[in-house]
Amino acid sequence: MARHLITSALPYINGIKHLGNMVGSMLPADVYARYLRQRGHDVLYICATDEHGTPAELAAKDAGQSVDAFCAEQHDAQKAIYDGFGLAFDHFGRSSSPENVELTQHFARKLHENGFIEERAIRQVYSNADGRFLPDRYIVGTCPHCGYDKARGDQCENCTRVLDPTDLIDARSAISGSSDLEVRETKHLFLLQSKLQGEVEKFIDETGEEWPTLASSIARKWLTEGLHDRAITRDLDWGVPVPADVWPDLAAEGKVFYVWFDAPIEYIGSTKEWADVDPENRDWKSWWYEAEDVRYTEFMAKDNVPFHSVMFPATQLGTREPWKKVDFLKAFNWLNYYGGKFSTSQRRGIFTDAALELLPADYWRYFLIANAPESDDTSFTWELFSSSVNKDLADTLGNFVNRVLSFSRKRFGDEVPAGAEAGEAEAKLGEDIARLLAEYEGHMEALQFRKAAASLRALWSTGNSYLEEKAPWLEIKTDQDAAALTLRTAMNLIHLYSVISEPFIPTSAKAMRGAFALADDTALWVTADEAKALASVPAGTSFTVPPVLFAKITEDDLAAYKERFGGEE
Repeated sequence: MARHLITSALPYINGIKHLGNMVGSMLPADVYARYLRQRGHDVLYICATDEHGTPAELAAKDAGQSVDAFCAEQHDAQKAIYDGFGLAFDHFGRSSSPENVELTQHFARKLHENGFIEERAIRQVYSNADGRFLPDRYIVGTCPHCGYDKARGDQCENCTRVLDPTDLIDARSAISGSSDLEVRETKHLFLLQSKLQGEVEKFIDETGEEWPTLASSIARKWLTEGLHDRAITRDLDWGVPVPADVWPDLAAEGKVFYVWFDAPIEYIGSTKEWADVDPENRDWKSWWYEAEDVRYTEFMAKDNVPFHSVMFPATQLGTREPWKKVDFLKAFNWLNYYGGKFSTSQRRGIFTDAALELLPADYWRYFLIANAPESDDTSFTWELFSSSVNKDLADTLGNFVNRVLSFSRKRFGDEVPAGAEAGEAEAKLGEDIARLLAEYEGHMEALQFRKAAASLRALWSTGNSYLEEKAPWLEIKTDQDAAALTLRTAMNLIHLYSVISEPFIPTSAKAMRGAFALADDTALWVTADEAKALASVPAGTSFTVPPVLFAKITEDDLAAYKERFGGEE
């Protein structure tokens, strides 16, 4: 079996994430990791909070906390939500960890040794009131294009125009509010990406053909425009320090590495964090260094693609060390809210903490993956959400489980009935299930999540069709053995569903498996022969009827959700 390394884009430390963040990286990565584990592969799923950069400092200031205390608190808050969503990370680390500091500084030293880092003088805004140089995002003012009075020095949030701090009208410090600013010369480190363009192009040519069009087209667009040398240090109080043994003057000035230099390295750092918990049994280097037997898959939204497809590979290549580079980059478009962006300030959309307050995680997991923004941007609406939950989860799957188990217990007791031998209808059912299972597996292997969800839904529907065709509530009136056969077959379908639905709805899948008193309650994958036979739960097995798996969303619920979160086109 292959060894699979999986990473999802690091969620930024600054605030709870919305559903678009969840479906754009962490959730599909979890679905894929769970599927591979069930198939018997050796899987390592790594993520972390991205904790450096200007927004973290500003958010800590607004919260009246030190930045390290703020980040520690926010890390725990985010981790609790991801646990609530059932995200089965092998490790969820922090980019501020000692491991990441060590590795980031190692990468910088190697890049410097190989001639890919250069110290350059640049002109930058200095705040006399604060006594420091200000990164672009620390400068606020009025946008010259749209008049928005809270534009930052790198980009206007209102009109999205890219800005230079000197473009702003009435520019002032975001720290003190002072407008006593001047432009001074200072020195920073630049990663000479222009020197690595050819090597990155070769890497993309060899690897990117397999990627989804969204990912490969973004990477090639950046390469066509040409890789530019990029500043990788900033004047901040919080970040990975520039090592004094190589750049003593910059270290003395308190320079730290730019967040987009150290954040991707944290994938390796977080793996080392994982290994350091149990060093005798975990080897982080086997996953990242000379790891020819590892297949590395990254998950992210489209705005993160340039950093992961071009910049991070350039960083890895420039070290001249055999670091594992991405094999498959799964990129996602945006999930919008009624056609517009999620917005906390405008009370638009639903965020992950609120989602878990409303309904169990499996409702969200299924809906988000079944409507994942793979080929285009998609839009969340409460109408679509309630329809998907009610039709697919409550009616098609949940009702099937409840009908079969309740009826069998009422007529045959608390054990799976024996009944007649399987006949022509069961043979056809087995063939249909095996065919649909193969389709489902193919879509999962190709990381086509919407198609996989459609195949899973078809598998559930096939069980309902079989039940309607055989109608055990009528069979039992004339042929008890025939009815018992139908119910025994349907119970085996429930068990099969509990296994193959695990990547999407793990909590509900476990409840379905738990209905049967089987010695082995694991969710090891189903073979084609097992799918055809539908005999994993033998006659005589004790069972219970679980509580309702999925409650329907009512019209009153829908109205309340739209009132609370907004919901008009």
